[in-house]
Amino acid sequence: MAFRGSPFLVGLFLGVSGSNLAPLAARADIYSYVDEEGVIHFTNIRPRGRRGVVVVMRTREGRGGPSVSPIERNRRRAQYESIIREAAIFYHLPPALLHAVIEVESGYHPEAVSPAGAMGLMQLMPSTAERMGVLDPFDPRQNIFGGARYLRVLANTFNGDLVLTLAAYHAGEAAVVRFGGVPPFPDTQRYVERVLELYRQYLSGQRM
Repeated sequence: MAFRGSPFLVGLFLGVSGSNLAPLAARADIYSYVDEEGVIHFTNIRPRGRRGVVVVMRTREGRGGPSVSPIERNRRRAQYESIIREAAIFYHLPPALLHAVIEVESGYHPEAVSPAGAMGLMQLMPSTAERMGVLDPFDPRQNIFGGARYLRVLANTFNGDLVLTLAAYHAGEAAVVRFGGVPPFPDTQRYVERVLELYRQYLSGQRM
């Protein structure tokens, strides 16, 4: 699946209200709009009576089940729910996005280490961990806050473009800049697609 960045994908600057989220059968299109105070909101409920509403992402059915059973996934997720929500609030990110990234990156394993050396729940590379002020990448709180901070930095760098933000999280900012969009790396393209799909599921309540 090929992706291209767009200046209209501004949703990471948030405004998802949990009370407005309801399970959807097959689709959960995601919208953004700017309110009267200049704050950009991000929601799966189409805003009524507002100008400038942008369809950030049109989503579709998932491709398959999780790598672990739902019971085990939920058990792991519950351990870090409060930290994820705290980090999401602090860095103005949707909790559902952090959940999607963590699930794809580590399956909620705080001691996960990739062959490339990425560490912890959000799979921070040593240089990224140092850059984000993470002293112990295997400490769940430090790792989640470090990963959330990095997502915020990337979101600001790429003007809130959700696709480019995720691509840069996986392949690095330099690769996204060099290719002018999502790099033509199959692993990165699959990563972006999978995170977006899980994000949709978390937003719509299908994965809670």
